[in-house]
Amino acid sequence: MRDPRVIPTELLAWYDRHARRLPWRAPPGQAPADPYRVWLSEVMLQQTTVAAVKSYFERFTSLWPTVQNLAAAGDAQVMAEWAGLGYYARARNLIACARAVAAMGAFPDTREGLAALPGIGAYTSAAIAAIAFDRPETVVDGNVERVVARLFAVQTPLPGAKPELVTLAQGLTPARRPGDYAQAMMDLGATICTPRSPACGICPINDHCAARALGIAADLPRKTPKQPKPLRSGTAWIGFADGAVLVETRPSKGLLGGTLAFPSTGWDGSDLPPPAPADWQQVGLVRHVFTHFALDLTVMSARLTGEPARGRLAPLHAFSPAALPGLMRKAWALARPPTDRPATTRHHGGPAGNSS
Repeated sequence: MRDPRVIPTELLAWYDRHARRLPWRAPPGQAPADPYRVWLSEVMLQQTTVAAVKSYFERFTSLWPTVQNLAAAGDAQVMAEWAGLGYYARARNLIACARAVAAMGAFPDTREGLAALPGIGAYTSAAIAAIAFDRPETVVDGNVERVVARLFAVQTPLPGAKPELVTLAQGLTPARRPGDYAQAMMDLGATICTPRSPACGICPINDHCAARALGIAADLPRKTPKQPKPLRSGTAWIGFADGAVLVETRPSKGLLGGTLAFPSTGWDGSDLPPPAPADWQQVGLVRHVFTHFALDLTVMSARLTGEPARGRLAPLHAFSPAALPGLMRKAWALARPPTDRPATTRHHGGPAGNSS
């Protein structure tokens, strides 16, 4: 490896020419981006792809252009706009953080101050401090871990290698343009130093890469094999009455917390009876994958014959399935009112909509 102290200079020169254009970014070399937009994008990007986030980010910033606007929004409206993005604890923390910042008058401009806000951990606080305030903080996401593991040929498997990778990344972080440097490292990992088939021939810092010199770049970083996810089961009830559908707002904490949903049981640790008198009929089975477990959800549907003991009746003309989290949208696809019900009664979904 050549002198690693020149890596930031070479990488920034590449970034100035090839930076991705993203709606939350400032152009390379210009004044740092708006802290609100940086914060919002970083929260949305946690465990979610750039492609999935763009439309949500643009809708949020159109509805709520400032953190004060977002702080003043109703919880239900924010949760509905977040629906489908997954990991709903992020949305609950987003609301709490926006209100804390609005009360303070502005975002703190240091990593320590940012880390004290709801929902902002070590990575996010460093990212906002570097990108929005040009603080020389070390920003290490999955892309950066991969780049650093290859640069230094770190063969300890993840997640055990994380402390070593952070220390090595800290040794590279420059005092000059740290925000652009952080984004350059992310872009390098996302576009060239990719998980599979890295494009080493066009990498701007390939002369420094120990893994390339050893011919093992594509094998790094190594990862400890994941354990199979346990399978849970549960039941959801979708009831209809007089042009309305039975829904509930889930508890603010826990799985799918604070979201609009259908009454359900079993999969979240609860043990509840059907929510209303009815001749409940099974209409299908939904498969859904959360972060830590897989779920088989039996979907029951009926016209209600008595008053519900749980939830509330929402008029169908005002009911928007788009406001439901992914799991509940899959259930709705099986149990729409009889005139809309699809011919098939079995549906298997993929991993989209992971939540916590």
